[in-house]
Amino acid sequence: HTTVADPAKADIIIINTCCFINDAKEESIQNILDLARFKTEGKLEALIATGCLSQRYQDEMLEELPELDGILGISAWHTIADVVREALEGKRPRNLMSTGVLNSHTTKRLLTTGGHYAYLKIAEGCNKRCTYCVIPSVRGAYVSVPMEELEKEARELAAEGVKELILVAQETTVYGIDLYKKKMLPELLHRLCAIPGIVWIRLLYCYPEVMKEEKKICHYLDMPIQHSSDRILKKMGRRTNRKELLDKIEMLRTEIPDIVLRTTLITGFPGETQEDFEEMLSFVDMVGFERLGVFPYSPEEGTPAAEMEDQIDEEVKKQRRDAIMELQQEISFDFEADCVGEKLLVMIEGYLPDEHAYVGRTYMDAPGIDGYIFIKSGEALMSGDFAKVKVSGAVDYDLIGGLI
Repeated sequence: HTTVADPAKADIIIINTCCFINDAKEESIQNILDLARFKTEGKLEALIATGCLSQRYQDEMLEELPELDGILGISAWHTIADVVREALEGKRPRNLMSTGVLNSHTTKRLLTTGGHYAYLKIAEGCNKRCTYCVIPSVRGAYVSVPMEELEKEARELAAEGVKELILVAQETTVYGIDLYKKKMLPELLHRLCAIPGIVWIRLLYCYPEVMKEEKKICHYLDMPIQHSSDRILKKMGRRTNRKELLDKIEMLRTEIPDIVLRTTLITGFPGETQEDFEEMLSFVDMVGFERLGVFPYSPEEGTPAAEMEDQIDEEVKKQRRDAIMELQQEISFDFEADCVGEKLLVMIEGYLPDEHAYVGRTYMDAPGIDGYIFIKSGEALMSGDFAKVKVSGAVDYDLIGGLI
């Protein structure tokens, strides 16, 4: 088998699905329906779904989506060739396997991120039981990938030209607790930082002492706090409170003054009053997160929150989301304006011929999530190159600069 860029030329299409919130479910299903048309408009013989939606709704998907020729669970990706063969034989296979089990990470990877950055998944599953979240029931208990496998995979990625590693997991903070009986993220980071060729390491959370010690670790943290009202945090099953959040943020900004913080919030959680919402709004205004996303609460079947009383009207959820995002826009724009005059290291992502400018990312921007910096230059640069840039302007969420 070989990959093709044009789905119209594909014999087999595999769709990775998500079921974390309702919007993700709808998008996954719509992608399946959209790509199914290539059975008549192209040469498609087998359409296969994998990922969380397949794992959670295997019976419903096969029954209600006749367009599918097979499904594959989250722990069964190493059997994809067998599933493809059976689907082409008309057997309509399903291969789910049990969750809470890791596949070997020693399999050769096919990079789909352009080659200069790559995601490194350090663990699977979650042991927490937030009342709104389906991840533990879908993806199973927390399982860490052994450090030796991660180090080997990272070295192979570096040998292929990857310069930025983005560490991901449902929760990075407790990495190693199941294998080594203690949190081992600092040790893992030290080992990854020692790999030649890796320039940046980006992760969701980090111990500040490691971030200060290792120059390769980007001063960028994602802290999905979800809310700031103690009452709502307790209903969510979150193991923190407003004071602890403020203390942690103050500590991070004291220890690492140039740190960029991203967070995620939920509006309209069951029972959220106007007072709870206004408390969160004031929290956002006071803290001034450099990066922030907001989602209206999505009731997921099988979770305690979906059965709670005082469910909030959808329109109210969206109004509260929009109010936070309007405030955050002001915060973000002010932050971008404050960057003018700074000298930053930038990873080049590509070239925009119409703009006669290169597009890149600073340590403050994760790929596909945050903004970009646009650089006017007559020099020849390649994707993955690093360049020193002086920021000369800011437009909305993006920066403008020139090579130093």
